[in-house]
Amino acid sequence: MLSRAALRTVAARQSASTALVARGSATDSGVRDEKNFPRPVRGEPGKVRLGFIPEEWFQFFHSKTGVTGPYTFGVGLATYLFSKEIYVLEHEYYTGLSLLVMVYIATKKFGPNLAAWLDKEVESVEKDWNAGRQQTITDLQEAIENEKKAQWRAQGQEQLIEAKKENVLLQLEAAYRERVMNAYSEVKRRLDYQLEKANVERRLSQKHMVEWIVANVTKAITPDQEKQTLDRCIADLSALAAARK
Repeated sequence: MLSRAALRTVAARQSASTALVARGSATDSGVRDEKNFPRPVRGEPGKVRLGFIPEEWFQFFHSKTGVTGPYTFGVGLATYLFSKEIYVLEHEYYTGLSLLVMVYIATKKFGPNLAAWLDKEVESVEKDWNAGRQQTITDLQEAIENEKKAQWRAQGQEQLIEAKKENVLLQLEAAYRERVMNAYSEVKRRLDYQLEKANVERRLSQKHMVEWIVANVTKAITPDQEKQTLDRCIADLSALAAARK
């Protein structure tokens, strides 16, 4: 029993040290290296004979003395202790023997049920621990998915902002083109006004010039010149009429 307790203590210490090393064995990405640092597994108790003697002790004798070696060694050792009175069979011995028989009977009668109940309790505790761990993993996975969705939404917001900027640039371009068109229309209207004004002034100048020339020419013609011109015209007309005849 003491040897098994010692072995369990050593195994527990080894598993604890393995767990400590495994905590620091995460890679740069934060994921545990399951291959080089596997998770500790709950150890199962080894096989025993006669209710308390480890199977390893019998295997130790098998390679040297055969199958009956451990039993022969045990009986011979007990005989030697009894014969040399190293172990005295006093009344406490018989009391212990009676208790051993009672414990053996109780173990055979209640042991399987108790072992099954304890196994269920151990499995329940382990299940609770694994459930908490699995729940933590599930929560972390959900957090990762939510973070990915948040990043995706942030990218969508960036695209929306870019679209709004492009829309503002288009509005500015439209306003610029509208103002350029207004400036063009105003300049063209004023140039058309100046052109029309220049045309009107030129026509008025021509009209006044013609009237002035006609008036001055009319004033320069004397009554004798007018009479001569009229007679010449009549003569020309008469000559034309005679030529036609």
